[in-house]
Amino acid sequence: MAGRPIFVATHPRSCSTAFERVFMTRPDDISCAHEPFGDAFYFGPERLSARFADEPKLREESGFTKTTYKDVLDSLLKQDKRLFIKDMAYYLFAPQGQPTSMAPSLADQANGVDKQTGDRAANPTTIPLSALQKFRFAFLIRNPRRSIPSYYRCTVPPLVETTKFNEFMPCEAGYKELRRLFDYLRAQGLVADDDITIIDADDLLDRPAEGIEAFCKAVDLDFRPEMLQWDDSAHQDHATAAFEKWAGWHNDALASTGLKARTSHKKTPSADEEDAEWASKYGAKGQKIIRDCVDTNMPDYDYLKQFTLKF
Repeated sequence: MAGRPIFVATHPRSCSTAFERVFMTRPDDISCAHEPFGDAFYFGPERLSARFADEPKLREESGFTKTTYKDVLDSLLKQDKRLFIKDMAYYLFAPQGQPTSMAPSLADQANGVDKQTGDRAANPTTIPLSALQKFRFAFLIRNPRRSIPSYYRCTVPPLVETTKFNEFMPCEAGYKELRRLFDYLRAQGLVADDDITIIDADDLLDRPAEGIEAFCKAVDLDFRPEMLQWDDSAHQDHATAAFEKWAGWHNDALASTGLKARTSHKKTPSADEEDAEWASKYGAKGQKIIRDCVDTNMPDYDYLKQFTLKF
């Protein structure tokens, strides 16, 4: 049997694409899905995001204007290999804390009953509980002091010319939605208290082999040391094709040849030092936007951090 599909929920700029590349080295027994729900979230008829709202040509060029959340789920669950999904938790939520309705294309599927309240409306996502129950969830996080500046950089020149994300939207930071998803899955028993799998990207970068081995053990997948290397043309071509739809976001991961331990560790800068660096790169306005977003999301990161896998 292929095993229960693995769903790694994360937020932007968490080193998640490098993490995904580890599992892409095993096309013989693992099928990787790269951010599939973004197709429906940004471009489809049920899209929840306001991004690209005034850019119909760009949405049309994406090729996903007819893609519904049901289409995404159906395509994922047809796989005959062990499925590894890496996706943004916020793709399952209406932005800015708005109430999230079930995707119309999934309205005929039972949403389940909340075990604590008996409330059928307790599910905070656009995906029915009956669908969420099909996945083995894990989570990847990174300190907002590192992820938010990295995300902002992709929304300003010169990278914005490639990414097409023409403004920085703080609601896309993704931490609040990741925490809400985690808490809901715990409440429903889909994430057991004695089987929580959350990895911090900085821990992974310090000890990649140990981190991947611990993750594999947690999700019932055999660990192979060679998973940490992808320095041949076949792997590179596979990754280039998989990441094509989000041009400009994965340059570092595409340029890599493996997941290697960091050989040097920079001293963690003070807030004043960070502010000075951000101001020098993005101006006073950019610095303030980044700092406000970091401060807003730090409590959710700290909350999730307490559950991280030790290795």
